[in-house]
Amino acid sequence: MVRDVKVLSALIRRRYREGASIAVVARELGVSKSTVRRHVPAGERRGAAAAARQRHRNRAETPYERALRAQVRRLYGSGMPQQRVAATLGISVEAVVARLEPSRRRSRQEAAWLAVEQQGEFLPRDEIIARYVQGATMAELGRLYGVHPTTIRRRIPDDLIRSRGRTPKSQPRSRRALVDEEVRRRYAAGESAYALAREFGVSTHTIQARISDAERRGRPTGKTSVPPPRPAKPRPGGVRMVLALSDEEILTRYRAGQSATAIGRAAGVDCRTILRRIPEAERRGHLQAQRLNRPAPDVDADTIRALRARGLSWEAIGAEVGLSAKTVRARA
Repeated sequence: MVRDVKVLSALIRRRYREGASIAVVARELGVSKSTVRRHVPAGERRGAAAAARQRHRNRAETPYERALRAQVRRLYGSGMPQQRVAATLGISVEAVVARLEPSRRRSRQEAAWLAVEQQGEFLPRDEIIARYVQGATMAELGRLYGVHPTTIRRRIPDDLIRSRGRTPKSQPRSRRALVDEEVRRRYAAGESAYALAREFGVSTHTIQARISDAERRGRPTGKTSVPPPRPAKPRPGGVRMVLALSDEEILTRYRAGQSATAIGRAAGVDCRTILRRIPEAERRGHLQAQRLNRPAPDVDADTIRALRARGLSWEAIGAEVGLSAKTVRARA
């Protein structure tokens, strides 16, 4: 019995390694599929995708399948890309790839070179040579025919290739005739010099040269007058600036609690000008100014809670004490 089990296990493993599925092995040997799985090592079992591919390979090939495989190989071997073979036979690209051996498939670089060569076969060689002899460059011909300049180079004989120094200058582009009267008339109608230059194919300086200084917009008529010299700034220690507020009034307002910025706004000057009128000993520091300029310093948390207990909303309390609702909530 042990010998029979060993023979059965060897048969199962051999048939499975040959490519037969678990169901086929079980049917051939007259055992269950569970028995076949038990005798096949776990490391040798095929996955679902591998088993599907194996069943496809084991399937008997029909005459249609043989003829289709032969057509795919013939068209692909003639130089057709996979996409064109699939379009010719009415099948998908994946079906074309499945019917080609991996050793016969072209690499991406080979497929790219083949596509370039096939594209170049449809180019008019005689027309390209004639245009090149007349003075067109390879770059211009490449843009004209939608290919790389190297593809154009391979269509031109070596004895006709020009050196860089012998390349003739390209003919100037056909431009619309520049009529001075029309330029002046359209400029006076409101068109800009840039729009006219773009339409006539010239620079804006050429358009402006056709327009007199009296007609040009954005410039004063006649000769440009030289602006008067700016008055020199007084040196330190010179004449002192006269303010709308006297130094005594500035000092009185500052001692009353107004900030230098507020006093400068009232006098129409910068706050630093105001600070220069205030003695060093009386100038407030940053923290002193922050505490002094804090709005409604007498409104504390107890006052806000008392108003809140009366049923007032945050907005109503803020309107009564002169603060915002956000500040009232922060102080509560």
